[in-house]
Amino acid sequence: MKPIAIYYEHADWFRPLFAALDHRGIPYARLNAAAHSFDPREAEVPWSVVFNRASPSAYKRGHAGATFYTCHWLRHLERLGVPVVNGAETYELEISKAKQLVLLEKCGARYPRSRVINAPHLAVDAAAQLRFPVLVKANIGGSGAGITRFDGVDQLTNAIEEREVRLGLDGTALVQELAPLRGGHINRVEVLDGKFLYAIRVYPAEDSFNLCPADVCRATDGTELVRGACALDAPRNGMRVEAFVPAPEIVAQVERVAELARLDVGGIEYLVDDRDGEPYFYDVNALSNFVADPVRVVGFDPFERLVDYLLARATEERQ
Repeated sequence: MKPIAIYYEHADWFRPLFAALDHRGIPYARLNAAAHSFDPREAEVPWSVVFNRASPSAYKRGHAGATFYTCHWLRHLERLGVPVVNGAETYELEISKAKQLVLLEKCGARYPRSRVINAPHLAVDAAAQLRFPVLVKANIGGSGAGITRFDGVDQLTNAIEEREVRLGLDGTALVQELAPLRGGHINRVEVLDGKFLYAIRVYPAEDSFNLCPADVCRATDGTELVRGACALDAPRNGMRVEAFVPAPEIVAQVERVAELARLDVGGIEYLVDDRDGEPYFYDVNALSNFVADPVRVVGFDPFERLVDYLLARATEERQ
């Protein structure tokens, strides 16, 4: 079997995956998305399958060049007929919150009231059509990056006048209602092969929008968790987590979103608005690091199942 290619930008996040592949003696190649090139004339590549792990937050680590370059390379692989896990269409959704809203609308999934803007001064008119507090979210974010809360129109107006409202890499942003969380948590449903894998409730740290499950420090019973897929220099935070079983209609909605997004592996997040008790989907994460200390939290190791899936995809291509 040709090696499996793991195309990634942040090595710390994928230590458990690399360890699982090494433990089972599976041949694989590590491809650095921050320093990569390709030849448009090539007719084949030396890998059985490519697993795309590029991060939309690469620009935070000085690797902004990886963001749009990855789109070009994945389309090149698509032209060659190379199998890609979380391919071009999925990745382009990952780097556009606006596209995610369009997808949710297409699925008939409920999401927070939002407006899409391409200039900071438009945020005031957009927010006037919504309920405060609102969030201004850069279209390309990742790990909570580029999200700012505003509790009133004066605060938002002052921030715009002080040039503190930034729209991010592609000059696009969402203005979105911030709902009060019922139970004080958000919900994240992970999928593998587009199907339900597990679900967790994440209790955010105060005033933080970084809800990366690999960063979670404690279970809800206070047990400290081993953050095996967390960045080595990441500070400990106040996030807590617990597993739960979503209602069947939520699972069905998640799998429908995953199907239309062509999402092979990832996490789909929703909240329950405490004002009306309804679920609202708000994020489709193609880059999932899985939850910290997964055996303790969800009862099994999702990285082992992920490796099984990658092997199956590689084997399919040989048949």
